Formats: sequence, C-alpha cells, structure tokens
Amino acid sequence: MQAIRLNARGKTGVVLAQIAPPPLLPGMARVRMLAASVNRVDLYMRESGAGITHTLPQTMGVDGVGEILDAPDGCGMSTGDRVIFYPYEFCGRCRHCLDGDQPLCTSARIFGEHRDGTFAEEIVAPMTSLMALPQDADIHGAAALGVAYLTAWRMVFGKAPVGPGQVVLVQGAGGGVSYAAMQLARMAGARVIVSTSGREKLDHFRQLGGEVIDYGTEDVAKTVLRLTGGDGADLVIDNVGERTWAASLRSAARGGHLVTCGATTGAHPSADIQRLFVRQLSVHGSTMGSFEEFRRLIKAFASGAFVPPIDSVFPLTEVPAAFDRLEAPDRLGKIIIDIARPAT
Repeated sequence: MQAIRLNARGKTGVVLAQIAPPPLLPGMARVRMLAASVNRVDLYMRESGAGITHTLPQTMGVDGVGEILDAPDGCGMSTGDRVIFYPYEFCGRCRHCLDGDQPLCTSARIFGEHRDGTFAEEIVAPMTSLMALPQDADIHGAAALGVAYLTAWRMVFGKAPVGPGQVVLVQGAGGGVSYAAMQLARMAGARVIVSTSGREKLDHFRQLGGEVIDYGTEDVAKTVLRLTGGDGADLVIDNVGERTWAASLRSAARGGHLVTCGATTGAHPSADIQRLFVRQLSVHGSTMGSFEEFRRLIKAFASGAFVPPIDSVFPLTEVPAAFDRLEAPDRLGKIIIDIARPAT
C-alpha cells in the first residue's frame, strides 16, 4: 500500500512509499482511509519532533476518516461502516482515562506522532480510537475535525465554557484551530472578535458579519477595549504565542480567561505576572479533547451547526505540496488529503 513516510527531518525526508499493510492485532480494526487533514504538528514532526517519543521512519498524519475493512466480532461495527479517528490511543485504565479525560492518559499515543498515522491507504487502529460517522456525512469536512475542531471545542467549552452574551477574542483567526474556535463560539451565542491580517482574510471575516481587527495596522488590545466599552474579552483564544501574548493578556477582562494550544511564533513570552494577579486572570493550556467531547463535536457537525471551511484538497501523492500550502500566508481554512480518490 502507499503511505507518506517521514524518513528523516526536513522537506526531503517526506516521501511517498510502498509499504506492507500493518498486521491486524486483537482489539483492532483495519480501516481503508478516505481522507485526512494537514495540521501544524505535521510540520513540527517534519522539522523537529523534539519531545515526542517516536522512531523513524514513520507514517505521518494525525486525523482522518475511513471505512471499516475488518473489525473484531461483536464490536458493533461492520465492513463498510464509516468511522472517524479519535487521534489518541489511550490505556483506559489510568486515573485520567477513568475520569474520562483521555488526552491526559499517562501512556497516550497520538497518530502520526508516537505511532504510524493516517496518511496511508490503510491503517490498523484500536476500536477505542474509532467513532462511527454518519454514512452521509461530508468526508472532507469530517476529516478536519479530529485535531483542529476537537482542540477548539475544548478551548471554547472546556474549563471556561462560553455562553450567550460573552465576548470572545480569537487571535490569528485564519488558522485552522482559531477559525474553528470562532465558529464554535458563535454557535454558542457569544460575541466574537477576531484578529487577522491580509485583505482577503479581513474581507472574508467581515463578510461573515463579525468584528474584525487588522493586527497589522491596529493595536489589538486597545481596539478590543474600545469595542467592549473598556471591559475586554471574557475569553481570549491564542495559539500564536510570543507575538500576540502581551496583546492577549491586555485584551482580557477582569476575571477573564486566556486559553492557549500552541506557540507558532515562540514559546517564551513575557508572563506579565502583575496583570495576572491584579486582574485575576486565568491561563489554561489545552490540547485536543476527550472522547465525550469528540462525540459532542461530531453530533454538532452532523446536525449542520457549523461547516469547516476547506482551503484546498490534495491527493496522497502531493502531501509535500499540501505542506507548502499550509505555510502560505493567504491560506484560509483546512487542507485536506483525499486518500480514496487517485490523482487526475
């Protein structure tokens, strides 16, 4: 079968390879991949992978959707059933799993990071990492859910759940997780302010009817305070890192919350400790979400409550080009790898 393998660090280390299908082990299902999405972590694995326990070569890809080829008897799924990948393998026995918080599992393994991933024609995965997907669900939209939307779901509805009337600031709204957070916060009835740059992105978000700040020409924090009558945002979502951190803290309302899931511009911003305690701000780290949060996300998606925007679709043979597109400044929405359909 064909798979995108990371043989070595750097762009030249990503290759389309012919490999043997993985063996089917007890408690696991063999899945024919239909589509997957490209995420920032794919680039991190390509360039560094530091801090992630893994061995090269390794099949890339963190999330995706497929259909069952072979599954254990009595598992409730049959050949041909469509499934979506919960990106974790988790033990189900540690205290975090027993609490229903699988992302904190002490032995969790993430597809495409700690084990072979989803950029392949077939994959073998634990039944516990598969969730049924409605047969009529949009495949490309569903392929975008596992990382970006699950991460955004926990950021919006997790430790500081958003509700109607609250103000949410989303930094760098053109990115996958940030765009998802914007959609989910609006779904929850919040007033959403986004920051972005570039004429096309600014126009896009204005056409959606939202309040938009051009971080290239405007002071984000001052603008947020002006728009909110001096109050600030109840929740600030920031996965940009050093470049936006100071503005995010200054934009938060007294007693507000800042949630982060990434640091694409650097991981060592000023902590601004005085602001934290004087305004009694809370800072939360967040990575993906629980199996139950994933179930709720899929249910909302299947109901049509939101539609993931798709920037572009590439065949499996063109994953390196998809990675280039992920880094393009004008990208808006998710990049999908169409695995079931051959290149034309």
